[in-house]
Amino acid sequence: MKMDRRGLLRAVTGAAGGAALLSAPRLAQAAAPFQNNIPPAWYRFKHGAYEVTVISDGRLPLGKPEPAFPASPPSEIRGLLEGNFLPPDEATLEQNVMVLNTGRQLILFDTGMGDSMGADGKMFGPTTGKMLNNLRAAGIQPEQIDLVVLSHAHCDHCWGLVDASGNRVFPNAQVAVTEADLKYWTDDNNKRGPAFMTAFIEGAKKNLSAYRDRMIMVKDGGEVAPGITAIFTPGHTVGHSCYAITSDNRTMVYSGDLAHHHILLLQRPRWEFSFDTDPKLSAQSRVRMLDRLATDRHEVLSYHFPWPGLGHVAKAGDGFLWVPEPMNLTG
Repeated sequence: MKMDRRGLLRAVTGAAGGAALLSAPRLAQAAAPFQNNIPPAWYRFKHGAYEVTVISDGRLPLGKPEPAFPASPPSEIRGLLEGNFLPPDEATLEQNVMVLNTGRQLILFDTGMGDSMGADGKMFGPTTGKMLNNLRAAGIQPEQIDLVVLSHAHCDHCWGLVDASGNRVFPNAQVAVTEADLKYWTDDNNKRGPAFMTAFIEGAKKNLSAYRDRMIMVKDGGEVAPGITAIFTPGHTVGHSCYAITSDNRTMVYSGDLAHHHILLLQRPRWEFSFDTDPKLSAQSRVRMLDRLATDRHEVLSYHFPWPGLGHVAKAGDGFLWVPEPMNLTG
C-alpha cells in the first residue's frame, strides 16, 4: 500500500493530536472546605537539662499605637511599623506563658489574662485567656504546677491565677512575686493614677489573695528555685523582675514586660509606655537590661514578642534589634 507525503503527514498529525487529548491532565474535583479553627498553640524545646514549653494566652490587641506611646512622635511610630512590615494603625502583642520542667518541679512563669474579668468582659477582648486550654493541649494539667513565678502583677500576667468564681486554678502551687508588687497592687488606698488602675488593683487583689498562705517573696539576685535567679527591673511596675534560668552552663532570661514591642521598644528603648508605673525608670531599666542581654548573648524568652518569643537581643546604634530564634519542630 502506497501513501504519498501529504497523506503520511496527515496521519502523523492526527495521531499526535489524539495522544495529546488522551494525556491532558484532569483538574481535581474534590471539595476542600476551610477548617475555620485554630489549633492549640504551644511549643517545646530543651534548655540545658531542662524542658521548656511555651503556652499562648492569645493575642493582646492594644489598638492604635499612639496612645500607648504618648510621648513619641506619631510619624516616627508609623515609620518604624511600616518599615518593618507591620500595620501602622494597630499594635498587637503576643502573650507567651512559659512552663519550665526542671525534672523536679513544674514552674509556670506568668498566667495570662485568665477568665477573671470585669463587668464588661475581657479587658483586652476575646483573643486573650487561652492559656489554660493550650496548657492542657500540651499535656500539662494545672494541678501539676508546683510554682507560679510572676514577673509582675498586671492583669495579663496574674489574672489567670483564679477562675471566674475566685477558685485557685493551680491548687498545688506556690506563687512567687516581689513584696513591692504585692503591696502596691493589693493596696486599698492605691486609687490614684490612670483610669485602668482601679480594675488592675481589684483584679490583682482577687487573684493574689487566693494564694496569700503560700506566697514566696522574690528578692533581687535571689533564687526562687534552684537555677532561677531574680533580676529587679523596676519601672513598668514597682517590683517588675526578669528571671535568669541557668542549666548546664546555659542561661536564658525570661524578660516579662521589660519591653512590650519588639520594634518600637527595642529600636527606641528610651520611649515611654503608657502602662508603666514609672515610665522614666522603666526606660532606664530597659536600656540597662537590654545592654546586658546583648553583651552576654543570652537567649531571651519575651512575654509579648512575636510567637513563641524566643530569640536574642543585638546592639544596633543607640538601640537594639530582636533576632528571633528559629523553631525546631523535628527534635
